[in-house]
Amino acid sequence: MTAATPRNQSPTERRVSARIGSISESATLAVDAKAKALKAAGRPVIGFGAGEPDFPTPDYVVEAAVEACRNPRFHRYTPAGGLPELKEAIVAKTRRDSGYEVEASQVLVTNGGKQAIYEAFAAILDPGDEVLLPAPYWTTYPESIKLAGGVPVPVVTDETTGYRASVEQLEAARTERTKVLVFVSPSNPTGAVYSRAQVEEIGRWAAEHGLWVLTDEIYEHLVYGDAEFSSLPAVVPELADRCVVVNGVAKTYAMTGWRVGWIIGPKDVVKAAGNLQSHATSNVSNVAQAAALAAVSGDLEAVARMREAFDRRRRTIVRMLNEIDGVTCPEPEGAFYAYPSVKDVLGREIRGKRPATSVELAEVILEEVEVAVVPGEAFGTPGYLRLSYALSDEDLVEGVSRIQKLLAEAGA
Repeated sequence: MTAATPRNQSPTERRVSARIGSISESATLAVDAKAKALKAAGRPVIGFGAGEPDFPTPDYVVEAAVEACRNPRFHRYTPAGGLPELKEAIVAKTRRDSGYEVEASQVLVTNGGKQAIYEAFAAILDPGDEVLLPAPYWTTYPESIKLAGGVPVPVVTDETTGYRASVEQLEAARTERTKVLVFVSPSNPTGAVYSRAQVEEIGRWAAEHGLWVLTDEIYEHLVYGDAEFSSLPAVVPELADRCVVVNGVAKTYAMTGWRVGWIIGPKDVVKAAGNLQSHATSNVSNVAQAAALAAVSGDLEAVARMREAFDRRRRTIVRMLNEIDGVTCPEPEGAFYAYPSVKDVLGREIRGKRPATSVELAEVILEEVEVAVVPGEAFGTPGYLRLSYALSDEDLVEGVSRIQKLLAEAGA
């Protein structure tokens, strides 16, 4: 319980419900907001907190939105579950990008990926159902699970395995109450990408035990080197009837602010999630849907250009972080995050301070050298930091250089 909802308060005394009062704010958005506020105040802060591409939305997508503004059809309510033409385009895009064949009736267009995740959990979880959640995990997953009445069960991974969970770890965490596995590849916050063989092994294990899988494919096009994205229901077709795919235009097309995501899943689950959405928000903004239609119907040139820049920055940030004594950073194979271990830095004296946790270390880094990073506690694994490399090459080098110089001062 939070301070706003103490246990000894009666329901009539409680100003904020226990259910909502127990939710933590998004740590990544909080760090980004603090960095932007300091920058607006004239401080030379460099922020590694935001999980969004630092590129503009492609021009042809913006033009589609402008045209939609002029179309009277889009001045009115449209189907709560999404524009029919956008749903058909998502079907075609899914076939093109992952080889997964679905129908428009299996698609629900949502207000971004976060709404998709919550509505998917709400549609399949009953109170007390357990959800296996490999950690480090994105901050929203456990909160959405709890809001839907489920119980998140972290399955902790670390840098020694490249932050990938094994079937053995998942099986050890499974109980008679386990209903869902959350599977994310490429991963936020670690950039881990599972091989096709690993995806198949985990998918067959889930199918064997009758589990549902929620798989988040939002970073599907951001993979590097020899890594390849594999869509779980395409690799393991027998799991498709118990698999919910979450995706959106945010990362691939630099459209984080447009708020268009979607659910792909069994028709009964999609219908149930759509019923919820019809009362919660009704249709997603028609202008944003028109922009998303242009995005998913177009080619992938924009993301190819972004991927080239991210790949360059990825190699730079990993090299620079690993040059710091006490820091270990596996090379991320996807997304745009580095997730270094700083466990060997904790407890050492830095400018008169002795940070004992990664939260305290992140505070020291912000206060002393004006660089904003997100501590691992936000992702379920203390002792780590997340740095997004979705920022300019110049800021990236300057920001990590500041951290290098600061931590070089760390004493015993």
